[in-house]
Amino acid sequence: MYILKNAWKNIMRNKGRNILMGVIILLLIAASAVALIINNTAGGIIDNYKQRFDSEVSLIPNMEKIQPVQSSSGGAFLSRMLIPEISPELYIEFGDSDYVSKAAYSSSVGIHKNDALKFIGEEKGGGGMFMIGMKINDDGNTEEDPGLYYAKLLGYNYVPEDFDSGMRQLAEGNFADLKDNECVVSREFFEINGFQIGDTITLTSTLSDRNGEVVMPGEEDTREKISISYTLKIVGYYNDLTDEYAGDFMQTAYDNRRNEIYTTINTVIEPLVDGFSGITVSAKYYLKNPGDLKAFANELYAKGLDDKFDVVTDEDSYNTIVKPIEGLKSITWIFLAIVLILGSIILMLLSSIAIRERKYEIGVLRAMGMKKHKVTLGLLSEVVTITVICLVIGLGSGIVLAQPVSDMLLDNQLKQIEDQGGNSGIMAYGPGGNVIRGAQTVGGAVRVGGIVGGNRTPAEALKEMDVNLGIPTIIEIILVSLLLAVMASMMGILHITKYEPIKILSDRN
Repeated sequence: MYILKNAWKNIMRNKGRNILMGVIILLLIAASAVALIINNTAGGIIDNYKQRFDSEVSLIPNMEKIQPVQSSSGGAFLSRMLIPEISPELYIEFGDSDYVSKAAYSSSVGIHKNDALKFIGEEKGGGGMFMIGMKINDDGNTEEDPGLYYAKLLGYNYVPEDFDSGMRQLAEGNFADLKDNECVVSREFFEINGFQIGDTITLTSTLSDRNGEVVMPGEEDTREKISISYTLKIVGYYNDLTDEYAGDFMQTAYDNRRNEIYTTINTVIEPLVDGFSGITVSAKYYLKNPGDLKAFANELYAKGLDDKFDVVTDEDSYNTIVKPIEGLKSITWIFLAIVLILGSIILMLLSSIAIRERKYEIGVLRAMGMKKHKVTLGLLSEVVTITVICLVIGLGSGIVLAQPVSDMLLDNQLKQIEDQGGNSGIMAYGPGGNVIRGAQTVGGAVRVGGIVGGNRTPAEALKEMDVNLGIPTIIEIILVSLLLAVMASMMGILHITKYEPIKILSDRN
């Protein structure tokens, strides 16, 4: 107790010198806190995305292995890239693998106009994937193509992103509890049709011979077609905060998001007929171990996956998001190292000079019988006390400064990253002849109109990073502060305690 009391008296007795040391320690702690907070936040983001993109697998067509087919209508833009079909049965079989921890399936089918139903925005007509909308009848007049769609029936075996993020919310119930042949609709669709919970609706669609010729704009559709229907029980409706239309270009009833009807994936794919398309299915697979990607790919090819597909993780999205964060992390490491090295040198010099001035005081204490380790403990206690005070102030300063410093550094990193990709002027056809517009070739694979392989939206670079102070970061800052305290004391202490008290007193000037 005497040592601590004496340490506090010494601090108050030499205010000028200790304030100077305190200011330096405070600046070092604040700078270290900023660096560690940013570094640990960046590290958490990197680990999160690394886990996601290393384990999430998609199947994308390799355009180097697919030859374009020229349309009879002519025109370079209408060159057709016929992507091989992956049947829904294969998608589901692929998910039955020892390498897969989880398989996420989604499906979609267009719904025709129905006299018994009203659709939001139906006055704008129907639509569909690259459909003309109007055709000329036998009298030479135009009439709406009966093959148009006015709604989408969507099936999932997981909670869709809009529901998971809160952009869409069920008025009651839980999306995960949805059963086969049950559906939920938007509140607008529910109200415009005067539905009641428990009502049954019938939806119709059309399947086309997938082995027939793909129909281009202006060409006659000669493919064999069969009609399918769904009888679904309405078990709820959802409130919708999403935009009614995804953009200004396509605004038909088919493109109106209030006409999206949700059910299970088993319900959507149940009417599938072998050799016919019209129901699209996509899948994402999550591996138990990211290192099993090659083995999983070999298994898929053995099960029947066409070799024109690549089994990949989303490296482009990973790099887009993570590269600026990795750069930010590297900068903070370098900054932290420089701060600690230079700061420690300054503190050691300052402490050494200060303790040399107190040589006589230490000699008296030693002559009175105080052991070396107690003298050392007293000197350390002074520096530690100053450091603890600076730690409280520096930690608060670091929290305040971390966010603006992070924003500035991240902005500089983003400016150094060049935009990649461009429109190649081709039109790709997905499984079943579905048209995918605005294709870009990226690394031999097709990136199309915001969709990679028809399944994935490319990620945007992370433009901001919300830093946070966690328990591990606090512990690290405390350890750094203690390290600074020890470094600030050791050189002087080692120098002064190597002398005997008689020599110290005899050398007094």
